[in-house]
Amino acid sequence: MKILIVTPEALPFIKTGGLADVIGALIDEYTKMRMTVSVILPFYREIKKNARAFGIKPTGREITVPLGESVEKGMIWEGKTTKGASAYFIENDKFYDRDELYGTPEGDFPDNASRFIFFARGVLEALRVLKINIDIIHCNDWQTGLIPVYIKTIYRNIFPETQTLLTIHNLGYQGIFWAPDMPLTGLGWEMFNIEALEFYGKINFLKGGIIFADIINTVSENYAKEILTEEYGFGLDGVLRKRGKDLYGISNGIDYNEWNPEKDRLIPTRYSRKALSGKAICKSALQKACGFSQDRSLLIGMVTRFSAQKGLDIVADAMEGIINMGAQVVILGKGDEPFQRIFLELQEKYPRQLSVTIGFDNTLAHRIYAGSDIFLMPSRYEPCGLGQLIAMRYGTIPVGRKVGGLADTIIPYDPSKGRGTGFLFEDYSRDELLKTVKNAITLFNDKRHWLKIRRNAMSEDFSWRKSAERYISLYKKALEKTINPGLNNE
Repeated sequence: MKILIVTPEALPFIKTGGLADVIGALIDEYTKMRMTVSVILPFYREIKKNARAFGIKPTGREITVPLGESVEKGMIWEGKTTKGASAYFIENDKFYDRDELYGTPEGDFPDNASRFIFFARGVLEALRVLKINIDIIHCNDWQTGLIPVYIKTIYRNIFPETQTLLTIHNLGYQGIFWAPDMPLTGLGWEMFNIEALEFYGKINFLKGGIIFADIINTVSENYAKEILTEEYGFGLDGVLRKRGKDLYGISNGIDYNEWNPEKDRLIPTRYSRKALSGKAICKSALQKACGFSQDRSLLIGMVTRFSAQKGLDIVADAMEGIINMGAQVVILGKGDEPFQRIFLELQEKYPRQLSVTIGFDNTLAHRIYAGSDIFLMPSRYEPCGLGQLIAMRYGTIPVGRKVGGLADTIIPYDPSKGRGTGFLFEDYSRDELLKTVKNAITLFNDKRHWLKIRRNAMSEDFSWRKSAERYISLYKKALEKTINPGLNNE
């Protein structure tokens, strides 16, 4: 089985969020399993800048992609992932020679439709010019949503036996563009209808992928159920219900080579489930770096995207109450400018108890996971979440909302039985968040129970092998549709 993973970002090459971690770790796991896997992504400025370090070189092959009445050309580059899988990159400086991948804090790039139409069709053109035969194209998020559409339409005679799987990492991001961009796709206006790309008078890339992919999955079993409802379906719940027999949930894992307190060289000292003394040293170092008192106050960490999805509005509303409980809070992330401004203003108000760093700092992220007592994830919705998985690995107790992957992976602690790994709350409100943080502080002050919940959390196994095996089973289901065309969704 030959697998091509198509993604807008992946470690070790480029990262803006959890998608890059997921794809990088999944490819590494496949490589360890001796699967034939490769990956392709845009040749962004940041990757090009580090091309020599990554060993990325030009193949000398060029692709030509029609975009409406114009034609865009791209060059194909090639390198290797950390574990040796083939990695391909599509170069087009007009589209990808930018500081950011998708937009700025003020909003998305206005030409994102053109940028990712070019990428989606460019992937298939790259396979043609490189003469690579692929059994499964594993697409990820809206940026790749047109690939299943192209495979079943314009390219159906070129890739008649290639099947597609679409992973929805976050249904809240769909790639919605105005109708006049339709000619750029090359699909024709007959595809601008409710059974294809049309979505309330606009074009929806993710909807196209959902309709035309052979198999669809999202990144936790609970989220796969939630997105079938009006509350969490973002207008696509009806489309997803129609594809229900082909929709699955597979929880993400984490890379235990990257996230392991016993081996982590980015934290002040290493520690383990059986020898936890190093965690107190990590906490003290983090408190010092943040300008906090180096005492036994509860230290709350967040590594997050500044967006409404992540619950930043109720965190901001609850901050005074959290500070008044005597807690210290350290936040790392970037995202929507209004939220960034709100939290920087809160930091000015509470400089000795709140530290906010805008941007992404990998070393600081590792130190927050290692040094914090609890990790806050009060998400409005959360497809899977990686933060809670990493936090538990480091003995940092997650406090999250009972949605999506958080509900699947965090077991509420029961003091009477000594079982559980964290804290969950249901109502999306400041008061529920404060109540849950207060409960966590109560348990934190009970050393016996806190040691128990910490060791419980560190005993959980969220490694990638099980998830990778489940993805392979979905690839096989997709390939069955090649053998038996009656199984197809068309």
